[in-house]
Parts: sequence; C-alpha cells; structure tokens
Amino acid sequence: MEHLSGFAPLASRYGGFVLDLWGVIHDGVNAFPHAVDTLKQLRAAGKRTLLLSNVPRPNDAVQTMMRRMGIEDSLYTGILTSGEAVRRALQNPPDLWWTELGTRVFHLGPERDRPVLQGLPLAVTTSPAEADFVLNTGPDDHRNPSDMAEFEAVLAECARHRLKMICANPDLEVIRDGVRVLCAGALAVRYQELGGEVRSLGKPDPAIYQPVLEQLGLPPRDVLAVGDSLRTDIAGAIGVDLAACWVLDGIHGAELRQSGGTLDTLKAEAIAREAGVMPVATIPRFIW
Repeated sequence: MEHLSGFAPLASRYGGFVLDLWGVIHDGVNAFPHAVDTLKQLRAAGKRTLLLSNVPRPNDAVQTMMRRMGIEDSLYTGILTSGEAVRRALQNPPDLWWTELGTRVFHLGPERDRPVLQGLPLAVTTSPAEADFVLNTGPDDHRNPSDMAEFEAVLAECARHRLKMICANPDLEVIRDGVRVLCAGALAVRYQELGGEVRSLGKPDPAIYQPVLEQLGLPPRDVLAVGDSLRTDIAGAIGVDLAACWVLDGIHGAELRQSGGTLDTLKAEAIAREAGVMPVATIPRFIW
C-alpha cells in the first residue's frame, strides 16, 4: 500500500476512475476546492471519470445539487447514484422480489429524496399500516438524524406489518457539514435485527459496478476506484477486482487524525487489514 500526498501519480497509471462523492468531492453542503481542481486536472489529461454515489436520489437531482456547489457537468464523464438504481429497479423489476412489492409505499426519509418515486405508478402512504413495502432513504426531517433510538418506533411498526424494505443508501453514516449523521444503511441493519427483510442497492453490491464499467468503456485493469469508506467504496471495488485508492480524511478521518492534524498511515494499514481489504494506495484527501 502506497501512501501518497496527492492523486497525480495515480492519475498517470489508469485511464478511468470511479469516484465517490460524499467525503471525496463534497461534504453534502459544500464542494471541496481541492477536489474540484483534481477533477479539472483529470479532464485536462483526457481521463474518464464516473461518479458513483450511495446518495438516495436520482442522477439528475444530484447533478442539480452539485451545480449549486460549483461542480459542473463537464468535470466528469458520467454519474450513477443508488437512488437512480432503485428508481430503475422499480420501473423495470430485475427479479420476482421486486415484481411482488406492490404499489403502496411508505417512505422513510426526507422529502428531498422523494424524486426517486416521481412519475412511478406508486401511491405513497402516510403510515406503514397502509403500505405494501417501505422505501428507506435515511433519517427523515422530523427526528434527530444522529440518534438511532428516534427511529425505533417507526422501524418496529414496519416490521410488525412485515413490510419488505428497499434500502436506497447502504452507507451506515456520513459526515454532513462536519456533523456525523446516520444513513439508510444503519436503519436497514436495525430493521433486519427486528426481523425485517431488506434489499439494498449501491456500494458495495457488485451489481452496481456493471453499468459503471460499461459506461467507462475500459477494462477493469485500467480503472481505479476512489473513496473514503472501507466498508462500501474500497470493499465494493475490490469485490469486483478493481484497484482502489482510500481517501483517509473522510468518514475515517476522526480515528486516523493525530494530534498535529496529520493522518496516521500505519493505523490506516492496520484498520484496512482488520477490515480484510487492501487498497493500492492512500491519499489524505482528493487533492492533485
């Protein structure tokens, strides 16, 4: 595992890149200026870049948000979100599990994630008792997003009605504007503990990488995945035989940061070994 100070050495070794968004390109509110500059450098070098995110909103909604942050469409080749993957699966069910979901959905999540359902022949219910299944996009706006106990009652009610759950964001937590908050993946784990049945779409599921590689149009050996989460970004890439670069100052930053502000690469290696994954390199942040 190499420990690099910037991304430039890796950029010259690969033709295409699968880039995580949250924690690498932005923090959910603001774009990282150093990451925007790196995207510009990759574009100037003629590299292909695919943004792959576990955000539970369709591609176009995420692109609109990124434009407001100053991340223009021209800075990357393509994009795929877990929300887009869920929307496509609801439109064209890939197997019997999806086909038999029903048409009445209870949405557990904030209103801003509702575009996943827009235009689909589904009726959104106000309670689990009225629903055929539940779409989990993460903590809603009516409860503390950092406290799992806040969601215990609604998850228990969904389990009581034996609702199948779609998890539209497998992440367990994320740092939004400096604050650590729960994601849909954490709610899904708790739902399974309550006896609920869950299907998740997004990293680290191998299925999410097939359309990504097709869009990049490159053999896997020429593609490098970049992300800040060992559990989703790095494990997901390695699971489909892609090389991976770990951005340390993201979701793992707090446990790796030393008193002087530097990141402990020896500890990073130990954490990676414990997780059973081995990226080819680490960088402190997505900086050129």
